[in-house]
Amino acid sequence: MTHGISRRARLLAAGLTAGVLVTGVAAAAPAAAAPPAVVCSSAKAGLAAKLQKDITAALATRKGTVAVGLHDRTTKTTCTLRASTAYDSASVVKVTVLAALLWDAKKHNRTLTATESSLAKAMITKSDNAATSKLWKQLGLTKIKGFLAAAKMTQTKPGANGYWGLTQITVTDEQKLLQLITAKNAVLSDNARAYTLKLMNQVVAAQRWGTPYGKPANATLHVKNGWLQRSTNGWRVHSVGTFDGNGHNYMITVLTHGNSTMNYGITTIQGVAKVIHKDLVAAGG
Repeated sequence: MTHGISRRARLLAAGLTAGVLVTGVAAAAPAAAAPPAVVCSSAKAGLAAKLQKDITAALATRKGTVAVGLHDRTTKTTCTLRASTAYDSASVVKVTVLAALLWDAKKHNRTLTATESSLAKAMITKSDNAATSKLWKQLGLTKIKGFLAAAKMTQTKPGANGYWGLTQITVTDEQKLLQLITAKNAVLSDNARAYTLKLMNQVVAAQRWGTPYGKPANATLHVKNGWLQRSTNGWRVHSVGTFDGNGHNYMITVLTHGNSTMNYGITTIQGVAKVIHKDLVAAGG
């Protein structure tokens, strides 16, 4: 009898051990998901691989969450990273506000008033917040959403209660907007596009950081940046730019948050921009 109890005890112990082992395997923490990778394609041999490698290297030691978009019409090159991740827009949304204003004016077959022109210039060239608030209020969410629908910027969500800087934007939609203002289309008139590019080319010197960093000297730049600090995700620091010349016609969007300081975010963006400009120049037309 003693022997039988001992055998049952041994079997029970073995079962418990097995159960613990099985439970241990089941409870093991899953491997951390790999961070999203930079994805590039190009009609130019070797360019996609070079850009993918260099953008990845530029971001390798940077903290925060970074999204990147590049499109070069000349070499049919596109690169993306976190293309659909949403960010608080900060002042980058001001290009959208201007485009919506011009789109609405075109619908009503009118030109901008002197007041609208003055507000638009201050909004883009100096990133004037008061001017932006006036135009945002004048347009209203219905017209802003109407423009977004016409532009097929389906991932952009306007900020509520007048908080235009909390509009949710993505690389995908910012690149769509940059393409609209740099090529003929049915949404914006040629005059509207030229006007937008003119203002983006006249941004004050102190706000020309970001995507223009390292650009070829003979390439014309059009830029708009944004920066905003909040209690979560630290500083949002963004830069959108289009570049024409040196045999290329391209646009770059870099969106970031989780930056410890504004300057940290600027450095991250400029590290990406520098390698993009360099690789496109090296690739030729």
